[in-house]
Amino acid sequence: MPFIVYLAVAVAAYLLGSIPFGYVLVRVFRKEDIREKGSGNIGATNVIRSGAKGLGAATFLLDVLKGFVAVVLCGAVMNATHTTAAVRMNAVSVAALFAILGHMFTVWLGFKGGKGVATAFGVFLALAPWAALAGLGIFIIVFALSRYVSLASIVAAAAFPAMALLLHQRPRTAWSTAVLFLIPFIVVVRHHQNIARLLSGTEYRFGKTRTTAA
Repeated sequence: MPFIVYLAVAVAAYLLGSIPFGYVLVRVFRKEDIREKGSGNIGATNVIRSGAKGLGAATFLLDVLKGFVAVVLCGAVMNATHTTAAVRMNAVSVAALFAILGHMFTVWLGFKGGKGVATAFGVFLALAPWAALAGLGIFIIVFALSRYVSLASIVAAAAFPAMALLLHQRPRTAWSTAVLFLIPFIVVVRHHQNIARLLSGTEYRFGKTRTTAA
């Protein structure tokens, strides 16, 4: 029975996470394909770099919201069905993971998508809100000092598991604990090209005029 529950949660969360808001907003309001702009990424940063700051802000908020809703909705359904605490905890962790995988590998765009930072922030706001806000603080500080969105995202993601364990000391299943590490790891891995450019000194610095993909 739990396997069927987890499978249903995974499919629902994936489909919710796979809604490519950045692509849709730019296509609807600017009649353009965001994948042909800048880095080709469908996330908020690339939408902003394309010159659509308002659409970029909307993309960020919607990407955060879909991750948050996936976890909260799953938790509400699990509570309504009176499942055990362990099953509920595992189910919301499955929802968190697959919402992010849906964003990164959306079925609607040939299994290509964004890097998952905003959606990860959304799921962590639901799973571990204080740690998510602490991660946001780290992001803001690193970005303010470096002007690199990618570096700020990587550092915040890498710091998140420790903050979640420190700020949310409560019983967890092995799977829910693993997800606290797995999601940030996937987010960092998705930035592998950015890491290479950071090391070579060719990464895009926010605010600089540049045509190279970031």
